[in-house]
Amino acid sequence: MARLPALLPAFCLTAALAGCGSPDPEEAGGSEAAGNDVEADTQEVETAAPDVRTLTGAVEAPWRDAEALARDGARNPVETLEFFEIDPAGTVIEIWPGAGWYADILAPWVSANGGAYVAAWPPVADGNARAARFRERFETRYSGGDRGAARLVPFGPGETALAEAGPADAIVTFRNVHNFMAAGFAEEAFETFFSALKPGGVLGVVEHRLPADRVQDPRAASGYVQQDYVIALAREAGFDFVAASEINANPADTADHPFGVWTLPPVARTSALGEPADPDFERAVYDAIGESDRMTLLFRKPEGAASEDAEGAEQ
Repeated sequence: MARLPALLPAFCLTAALAGCGSPDPEEAGGSEAAGNDVEADTQEVETAAPDVRTLTGAVEAPWRDAEALARDGARNPVETLEFFEIDPAGTVIEIWPGAGWYADILAPWVSANGGAYVAAWPPVADGNARAARFRERFETRYSGGDRGAARLVPFGPGETALAEAGPADAIVTFRNVHNFMAAGFAEEAFETFFSALKPGGVLGVVEHRLPADRVQDPRAASGYVQQDYVIALAREAGFDFVAASEINANPADTADHPFGVWTLPPVARTSALGEPADPDFERAVYDAIGESDRMTLLFRKPEGAASEDAEGAEQ
């Protein structure tokens, strides 16, 4: 597979927080909807603690508000995490967890089962106060208690902390491959995932899906990526492809919207990024489509492959 050139400077990894134009602010470190609540109250919900030792219990936890719960039908968290073969007693790394939609499930579930939840965070540039506040809010939210604990490590071009956080049993990333492509480090990202996993460890990927008969933009500016391209990236890094699932498929999504995937819910743009909302934009057809068509892919690091930090490590 031909290697992609570097397309954008590394500082664009925190574009959602710094405003430099990353294609997907929702998954790159904050959402257009959730990104506005950086100063939001992070107090725990005062109610009986659920049994988050079970995945279903974590999904039904009271801190998952009505807005989060409303997306379960499109995002299918139980089915997706079961397909990814996640062992909550192991080390689970989530790549760029954004506002924490999946972290609200993973962190308590993994923590309650004796595992370690690691959040791989986009590097925060010096002077980016908003990004720093967003990260601080995330750290506070997952500092223990009912919501579980998160260990944060930086992840971006040239960062080695992810491999040092391992060896991990599982790495998951939700709708981020197009961000890696936009930043010009998709291949490096998958190579880093491979290094950070134990032999036999799994990589779970969810991504907006571009139909196979469309031309793939190397920058993935629309937010859509061909499934075969993602599989090729993982295989080039050394992964075995295990399976694809249609859990998160949406055949109504034509993947050709005026503002890319962000025309659809939940972002629901009515104008280009950075421009004022258009009150006359006809949203009905896009709201009827719902969330994007997404591939759901499972990869495994071969049992015979060595972890980068395996020498001298206590297993």
